[in-house]
Amino acid sequence: MEPEDRSARISGYAPWAFGGAAGGGMLTPPPSRPDATATERDDEPRAELVSWANVLIVDDHRAFAEALSMVINACPDLACIATATTLTEGIALTGRLAPDIVLLDVRLPDGDGVDAIRQFREANPEARILILTGYPDLDILTRAAGAGASGFLQKDSSIEGIVRAIRSARDGDILVEQTTLASILERLRTGTATQRNMDGVPHFTTREMDVLALMGEGLDPHAIASLLSITLNTCRGYEKSIMAKLDAHSQLEAVVIAMRSGLIMASAHPDPIAAAR
Repeated sequence: MEPEDRSARISGYAPWAFGGAAGGGMLTPPPSRPDATATERDDEPRAELVSWANVLIVDDHRAFAEALSMVINACPDLACIATATTLTEGIALTGRLAPDIVLLDVRLPDGDGVDAIRQFREANPEARILILTGYPDLDILTRAAGAGASGFLQKDSSIEGIVRAIRSARDGDILVEQTTLASILERLRTGTATQRNMDGVPHFTTREMDVLALMGEGLDPHAIASLLSITLNTCRGYEKSIMAKLDAHSQLEAVVIAMRSGLIMASAHPDPIAAAR
């Protein structure tokens, strides 16, 4: 029985609709937009983009990876700079190309993607890791969150869902549903290695603690800003301050660190509105 061709799940793309090299490696972005190393084009200056993100795909299903790269390269603010089919290749490319986002499959020929998250983070500490998964297994999600993943992306997501997830990862937002996040944090809280050694607990203002508590409920910046009656920019400013104080590169990582450090408790505020009062 031949393996399922998951590229067909990406709406609008079929496995026969595109060509390209069979193996992993560097990709050439479409000619109508700049690649990661090209100089700025006169008709599409990079400075006009709100934010830019270079993406590395690590997945051994080549047809799926190519379809995903086409989706990414169709966006004016995203670029798929390379694909890899093994962990070894992906880690090497992460160190050499310094992608902003790594889309990492759970199962690869030379090992477990979740187990390799720390190696990817060591290769490029600034990279945000999105775990690609065919189904939301809570054990996998918990391990990935504990290892420093920024979020999760189901392989059968719509094109809009894929792009939204990548942009959210770029902005540092949490990419986990509230109920799933609560379950992950509870598992981490009751695990055997839940404490993180820190050189003193950082000092947070009252408002930063309000924001951190709501981040722990899985709320996005828009919801947090609305609940606290502050502007979105102000909310993002608090989130950036929190992540900097916790030495975290995403909201999910910040929440995990805060929970492990005793700053917040899993499911401490079942009612987000009450938590904001």
